[in-house]
Amino acid sequence: QVQLVESGGGLVQAGGSLRLSCAASGRTSSTYDMAWFRQAPGKEREFVAVMAWSGGSTYSESVKGRFTISRDNAKNTVFLQMSSLKPEDTAVYYCAAKRGIATIFRGRAAYDYWGQGTQVTVSS
Repeated sequence: QVQLVESGGGLVQAGGSLRLSCAASGRTSSTYDMAWFRQAPGKEREFVAVMAWSGGSTYSESVKGRFTISRDNAKNTVFLQMSSLKPEDTAVYYCAAKRGIATIFRGRAAYDYWGQGTQVTVSS
């Protein structure tokens, strides 16, 4: 089992920045893919970014160029640096993990472990 705990959410003005953290514990491994998803009110949970165990990463089109995912394997932590935030980025942000394989997955069904989420609110 892997436990994930997100932190770093909050209220920020449009154009501002936030850094989310996700600390993993339990049966953690550097060979897990670590991802961020988000869910806005009334909408489905959507993919934001993933960093594979191999170090490769991919982003949704809506955040590409504004968000950066990174990880510190020594600390079992993954980060999401969010810049140039927009009101439409307002959502609960979730960290997710799965065992890494050759293919990087964006679908939430592929991920086995989830955190409880952290709220990000961007005011206009």
